[in-house]
Amino acid sequence: MTKYKISEIGEVVGGGTPSTKYKEYYSTNKDISWITPKDLSGYTKMYISNGERYITSKGLNNSSAKMLPKDTILISSRAPIGYVAIAQKELATNQGFKSIIPDKTKILPEFLYFTMITKKSELENIATGSTFKEVSGKVMKNFEIDVPTIEKQKQIIDKLIPIVRKIELNNEINTNLVA
Repeated sequence: MTKYKISEIGEVVGGGTPSTKYKEYYSTNKDISWITPKDLSGYTKMYISNGERYITSKGLNNSSAKMLPKDTILISSRAPIGYVAIAQKELATNQGFKSIIPDKTKILPEFLYFTMITKKSELENIATGSTFKEVSGKVMKNFEIDVPTIEKQKQIIDKLIPIVRKIELNNEINTNLVA
């Protein structure tokens, strides 16, 4: 196993929020999926494709939000720190994220997802700020994780994915029973 800085295995990308003063920056037509930490609060699935709100391309272009490719690891970096999901499709996030676009020649998205879930308390401990704690882009880029070979990553994922699918199915069944 080799220790890598996040910047050595992927690109760290911050999100952004279009000004709420302009209605044309937000959409009810489901233009661009825009994920916030609130969307991951209580979210129990591995992949996410949509949040509560959507933005327009005009909103995207007039903010620091960026389009993130499918398989980007979304990590909330403030309020709260450490929510993790994988982008199921191209989408954008607000500024409460430091997302990682993985270099798939070095790390598999699912392996990075599982790793970052286990790093929540470490991320909380290295967060800084007086009003509220936040993990900066620089801190995330320098954050180190152990990464095995791609072959070993595949073996680990092959064992974990069936468990995750079963948990997701059980959560869905529980939700339907309550409804």
